[in-house]
Amino acid sequence: MYLEKLNPQQRLAVEHGTLIEGSHIAGPLLIIAGAGSGKTNTLAHRVAHLILKGADPRRILLMTFSRRAAAEMGRRVERICGEVLGKNSGVMADALAWSGTFHGIGARLLRDYAEQIGLDPAFSIHDREDSADLMNLVRHELGFSKTESRFPTKGTCLAIYSRAVNSEAELPLVLRDAFPWCATWEKQLRELFACYVEAKQSQNVLDYDDLLLYWAQMVAEPLISEDIGSRFDHVLVDEYQDTNRLQSSILLALKPTGHGLTVVGDDAQSIYSFRAATVRNILDFPASFSPAANIVTLDRNYRSTQPILAAANAVIDLASERFTKNLWTERESPERPRLVTVRDENDQARYVADKILDHREEGVKLKSQAVLFRASHHSGALEVELTRRNIPFVKFGGLKFLDSAHVKDMLAALRFAQNPRDRVAGFRLMQILPGVGPSTAQKVLDHMAEDPSPVTALATMPAPPRSGDDWTSFVSTMQELKTGKAGWPAEIELVRKWYEPHLERLHEDASARLADLVQLEQIAGGYASRERFLTELTLDPPDATSDQAGVPLLDEDYLILSTIHSAKGQEWTKVFMLNVIDGCIPSDLAVGTTAEIEEERRLLYVAMTRAKDSLDLVVPQRFFTYGQNSQGDRHVYASRSRFIPATLLQFFEVCGWPQAKAETAAAQQARQVRIDVGARMRGMWR
Repeated sequence: MYLEKLNPQQRLAVEHGTLIEGSHIAGPLLIIAGAGSGKTNTLAHRVAHLILKGADPRRILLMTFSRRAAAEMGRRVERICGEVLGKNSGVMADALAWSGTFHGIGARLLRDYAEQIGLDPAFSIHDREDSADLMNLVRHELGFSKTESRFPTKGTCLAIYSRAVNSEAELPLVLRDAFPWCATWEKQLRELFACYVEAKQSQNVLDYDDLLLYWAQMVAEPLISEDIGSRFDHVLVDEYQDTNRLQSSILLALKPTGHGLTVVGDDAQSIYSFRAATVRNILDFPASFSPAANIVTLDRNYRSTQPILAAANAVIDLASERFTKNLWTERESPERPRLVTVRDENDQARYVADKILDHREEGVKLKSQAVLFRASHHSGALEVELTRRNIPFVKFGGLKFLDSAHVKDMLAALRFAQNPRDRVAGFRLMQILPGVGPSTAQKVLDHMAEDPSPVTALATMPAPPRSGDDWTSFVSTMQELKTGKAGWPAEIELVRKWYEPHLERLHEDASARLADLVQLEQIAGGYASRERFLTELTLDPPDATSDQAGVPLLDEDYLILSTIHSAKGQEWTKVFMLNVIDGCIPSDLAVGTTAEIEEERRLLYVAMTRAKDSLDLVVPQRFFTYGQNSQGDRHVYASRSRFIPATLLQFFEVCGWPQAKAETAAAQQARQVRIDVGARMRGMWR
């Protein structure tokens, strides 16, 4: 039977409020799932169990934090259902149509209810960079880019706006708590944000935050909220500790009594406050539905050895507030995690590289080993050492695939065809053409904005001077895309062929960049339409870059480098953690409040619980800081992270590297030599 593989706590969570002849919907359920406790497997079994007990999969809403996680959940549900339903399992799993990210589900519902909320369903979605560009255009139009004293940059303005929206906090509080250096600009920022919202609406554009904000505003209307809520008998949310107040308010509006609501998460792994996520959502969940809420704790770990768990439990046990949970496992081991002191970052890099190669000689693949760090730049010295030793690696948490200029150019063409009122896409696109600068692009976009048929207006405009045939080619391509005759995904090939001559003109490494565009075409083939492709790729972009010593992706094996944030949810046989010192973990930028320090503690806990068999925490005694004082770059002496006080050293094997070697006879003789260098120096001038 499919439930026999589950442990008692997992089974309790899966069977909670089992349907009785399809008429009973269970009360609210909170599953506290510790690291490595089989969270995904448990949630997949719960979804499958609901289906097998009569729930309609079309009326199940499953929200995860990445599209890939949702796809993996679907595969697991199909496999579990297959044990009971056989060949019919695929039909039931495919009917689980409402499965995706909060933002993805929000985009679908907004298109469904667009007419009722005064929204054009053909809206386009801006990613963070496009949103920042639009914010900058508005900022410039308001004259805030020419103030006497420094006005916040476009990225900072967007971050303030996003924090205020997602945390549902008043602007003065956001400025006070997160952006105190911008507090004097409150009046101007309020005006900027008002104009930014008006610009988005006039261009029929939504940004990431709007997908949640519009959804929350929509369900604030009781009749619409009841209508949407009635579409789903069961709402299940993964990684609930990473939700923000806006997402929490959406859930409470959809299921105000909590019936049919299941949330899964771990307060000890809440590490995304910089996205306005709040650990309060999961900590306060029971009180939101008191006394109806049920809590099931999964504390058996299937990933790590007991010594690693003992150390991780000891670290998180010092947290100021948490659900009581101590992970345990049947995986015994005599090997405690190592706390390794080295001289500086260069020795740290050499130590890690030595150990990685030692493990490889013992049969542990590079892919089964990972090096984690608090911030992306912390791996700089290690990357040099790995390249020097010809150890290939892939780094997560660095430059994103969609951040490259040529890929953004291609996507801008598709977005502009989808929504010709998208000024950011149009502004970027037109300036690709020779002879077209910012002022010309602005005039064209203004002319298009005044016409009810923007593409027709574009076609009737005279070509800008010096643009020649390039303008004609651009206009005809936009017209063809607007008609949709080419069909999807042929449209992206059409754009690539138009863009290739410009790629060769703009970039010296055009052939290498062309490979990215071909990859983009291959990705596009997996989507049903241009709208779906643009929506999903904007909301859930690829997040890895290869930075390997050797030809990328041609080596049979490669090491994983990752920020802790990007490592969440992953596991490796051998894990190394760099810079376990105060100033790095906790970051010197995150010690202003108790809440910030507690999140930094959870970051260390997340890093430690990625390890299956072996864990090395490395403590460099000297650390290089970059331009943080008046003397410029300098070394500082570092102390071990405050999250591992002396009382916790019993859980670690404490050692130094390199170990001192016995002195040779030659070295002893050399140490006995005495010369008067000062006398020699004086003798040079006499």
